[in-house]
Amino acid sequence: MYRGRLWTLRQYSGFGTARETNRRFRYLLEQGQTGISVAFDLPTQIGYDSDHPLALGEVGKVGVPVSCLDDMDTLLDGIPLDKVSVSMTINSTAAILLAFLVALARKRRVSLAELRGTLQNDILKEFIARRTYRFPIRPSLRLVTDVFEYCSREMPRWNPISVSGYHMREAGCTAVEEVALTLANAIAYMEESRRKGGDLDYLSRRISFFWAAHNNFFEEIAKFRAARRLWASIVRDRFGIDDPQCARLRFHTQTGGSTLTFQAPENNAVRVTIQALAAVLGGTQSLHTNGTDEALGLPTRTSARTALRTQQIIAYESGVADVADPLGGCPLVEELTDSLEAEARKLIDEIDRRGGAVAATEQGFPQELIEEEAYRHQRRVEAGDLTVVGVNRFREDLGEATTRVEKIDPRLETERRRDIEAYKATRDPATTGTLRKRLGNAARGSDNVMESLVACAEGGVTLGEMVETLTEVFGEHRE
Repeated sequence: MYRGRLWTLRQYSGFGTARETNRRFRYLLEQGQTGISVAFDLPTQIGYDSDHPLALGEVGKVGVPVSCLDDMDTLLDGIPLDKVSVSMTINSTAAILLAFLVALARKRRVSLAELRGTLQNDILKEFIARRTYRFPIRPSLRLVTDVFEYCSREMPRWNPISVSGYHMREAGCTAVEEVALTLANAIAYMEESRRKGGDLDYLSRRISFFWAAHNNFFEEIAKFRAARRLWASIVRDRFGIDDPQCARLRFHTQTGGSTLTFQAPENNAVRVTIQALAAVLGGTQSLHTNGTDEALGLPTRTSARTALRTQQIIAYESGVADVADPLGGCPLVEELTDSLEAEARKLIDEIDRRGGAVAATEQGFPQELIEEEAYRHQRRVEAGDLTVVGVNRFREDLGEATTRVEKIDPRLETERRRDIEAYKATRDPATTGTLRKRLGNAARGSDNVMESLVACAEGGVTLGEMVETLTEVFGEHRE
């Protein structure tokens, strides 16, 4: 059974400045990448402009800083928005980054109906594993569902959420826990959308997922297969949706960053290849392969190119992409799939008994699972019960490390702060004040906040200012 097409080949980019990231996008597209994926820096993720005191030392370090519409314009300069799929890794401030993209499309006279891409927008896993939240859980869910409703009206080809097991797996959970916690979160989003009168037929067609691929080759393949079967039954049995297209598990996969080692980093090329192959054999529709040097720092251009070439060799030389489920019927894979599905279903039932994913997260249940498993895993590595090549077995002294590490010039942060300060100085305070008041009123009421966010973006209000306005209404989350 032939698929008829390959997965979307991606490498995440974002560091230094929007201009530097744009150069990386253009380079990778020239090298055959078929979609772009944006990683944002920590201040942007949490909702601070680059000139905020709490952003000091973090600007551009783990992603690209975007504080205003001009930044988004620079980031996507020369990128045809109606032809290239854009993925944005952003959660707490996802609605604001989407508003910048919408404002940019309007500025360029690109129809919103032509925009293709994915907004991560998965806030529950932030409270569980990543901690880059800003608002409390319930108001955060309101922003998520406002994005759903807006995209269903204006952006029918856009994926408004990517429910992400990746970060929970990277934090330490098992393959079973990754599947169960992720699908439990997806159930919560569907139920919240239904409670607010959302279109579940639309959402079930556009919801996407994001998984990690780790080193246990057959377990990872079985994990993807089990997740597909589970999601199909959830859509049918829990939500009463019979359309097979709505039951498809559409997913992106990234190779496991936590599996990479800074000792003998050349070994990471083998790990990434095994993980990427497992993702393809498991049926991924979108794939990111990590660079060999990502345990040391941001990927260099050379390591990013090699990671892309790894995908291309699998795609165009190996033949494994020709068949939809090449290991279907393999006794080992089928047994593992059955086992993973059954164990994940048990954990979903336990989460249901606790009141669902939102209540379980408020109780700290998934957080505790992950912390305990991460501790057990580290103890096994330290005891030598779990082999990590080059770390606790087959080590060799290679002398001083010679791997080149990508570093961000600290002068870029100083320049960036000056640019944002200058941008703010050019605006009309009365206009931005009126727009922020409109946003605050929408947040206090029941109106969808997306229209107000887009108006703020077009009127020069910065990300940090929008977040400050929403914080006045929603408050801030404190553990």
